[in-house]
Amino acid sequence: MTRTPSPPELRLDSQICFAVYSAAHAFAQAYRPWLEPLGLTYPQYLVMLVLWERDGRSVTELAQPLQLDSGTLTPLLKRMEKAGFLTRGRDDKDERITRIHLTDFGQSLRDQARRIPAAMLCHSGMDLNRLTELREHVQELGRTLRQA
Repeated sequence: MTRTPSPPELRLDSQICFAVYSAAHAFAQAYRPWLEPLGLTYPQYLVMLVLWERDGRSVTELAQPLQLDSGTLTPLLKRMEKAGFLTRGRDDKDERITRIHLTDFGQSLRDQARRIPAAMLCHSGMDLNRLTELREHVQELGRTLRQA
């Protein structure tokens, strides 16, 4: 049986979805040497970034910027609580709401994490303007796809 070559639009290297997926995987790998000394995985680092912006968020308020559902986020938060990064507790006014608070240890990692963005900028081989432009295009693409 003779196989005909795939048309260009069906080639893996022609797919924007694969390019973004592959880059995301490369990012997670590139972050690893910077996050391991802090005891964080890449998904945990993303949670910490959101909590460093504003501590005491509800699980729903935390899930929204991370674009995660509670079924994915809750096990991640449980592991982070066990590791001592955060605590989970009931809201004082509404016991149905779970609030997430950083521990002193979790807060202390913020200073150590400050060097990570600059290190990743250097690791990328791109200048800040180019990376900023790329981020804006990828964010726009994500917004467009979510609205479709």
